[in-house]
Amino acid sequence: MIQSPNSLRKVDRLTAFVQTFKLAAAVVPLPTVVKGPTLIVAGTADGLAGQVVFRSVGFDRYPQDVLVAAQVEFDNDTNPLMIAMPEELSIQLDEVPALRATVAAFLAEAFDRRCGRTAALDRLAEVIVLMVLRKAIDAGTAESGLLAALAHPALHRALVSIHDMPSRAWRVDDLAMRAGMSRSHFMALFRAVVGTTPMAYLSAWRLTLARRYLQSGDTVKSVARRTGFGSAAAFSRAYSRTYGSAPAAVRSSEVPGKRGDARSTSARVQPASS
Repeated sequence: MIQSPNSLRKVDRLTAFVQTFKLAAAVVPLPTVVKGPTLIVAGTADGLAGQVVFRSVGFDRYPQDVLVAAQVEFDNDTNPLMIAMPEELSIQLDEVPALRATVAAFLAEAFDRRCGRTAALDRLAEVIVLMVLRKAIDAGTAESGLLAALAHPALHRALVSIHDMPSRAWRVDDLAMRAGMSRSHFMALFRAVVGTTPMAYLSAWRLTLARRYLQSGDTVKSVARRTGFGSAAAFSRAYSRTYGSAPAAVRSSEVPGKRGDARSTSARVQPASS
């Protein structure tokens, strides 16, 4: 019997992305402007933290009330969650007490030279990024795409199943059951919201994982098994069609995180002297 979507408990929609892609955030000295995803804490008229603003395209210039800024690297070019993020997301701290408390700790570190300050700042910035992403998923403001599907009360369960268990021999019927829908309803809704079919999304997720495993030095045979392809030959064909080269050509030197790590490429913040 098909369960009502409203009776299904929500599951963790973010962990698979954190485990798959490398998250790094590094505070930058003001008024340094960085390219790409940027997180800022903006102040109120009395100088207190009022909101957190995340811009996936960065800032041409910071607003006058910016207190701290951080560059964000979450494998931005290959992470489907980052690609799906809106150009700007603003969160009022009064609306999210847990985020407000975290930002308070973040600012305390930023404006006081304590032991281990740089490491603490970067770790807290990463936590704030995760809380912002959580808010973006929970908000459900997107009408279509990955964020909309992750926010959907039923579809997100099928997506999380794909993300968490890519090697499983999923059928459309299995995923529809996870979502608590009939097969036909699930197929139609998935395509309308996500923009592709469940099996096409599954294949794309598997190949995204496969590329990362290859870059980490895994063998073609091992990657084929880990990502649910029937054989190394089937995996090689699918990989070549998508990326234009055989998986064996991937070099282990392309390990994710060696390019564009926010901590390694950014200058360090010095707000305590401002």
